[in-house]
Amino acid sequence: QVQLVESGGGLVQAGGSLRLSCAASGRTVTVYRMGWFRQAPGKEREFVAQINWSGGSTYYGDSVKGRFTISRDGAKNTVYLQMNSLKLEDTAVYYCAADSRVAGIGQSKYWGQGTQVTVSS
Repeated sequence: QVQLVESGGGLVQAGGSLRLSCAASGRTVTVYRMGWFRQAPGKEREFVAQINWSGGSTYYGDSVKGRFTISRDGAKNTVYLQMNSLKLEDTAVYYCAADSRVAGIGQSKYWGQGTQVTVSS
């Protein structure tokens, strides 16, 4: 099992910045990828960004490219999402996710509890 705890959400004005953190614990040695998703009221959950744990390659959703940056600290088992130039449409609950692989068992996806990000005009 992998446990994820997010922090860093809050209220920010449009054009401002926030940094989200997600700390992983438990069987973190099985994690090969972590990422962020978000869900706005009445909408489906949307992919935001992901990072491969070894190598650090990153991938972003089209709506956040050039504004958000995902990074990791392997020593702390923590992934970050730096969000700049925030827009009203970035308002959502942001969820951290971890993809885990265990030989002979398969893959699992774990989710954090979510953190609210509200962008005001």
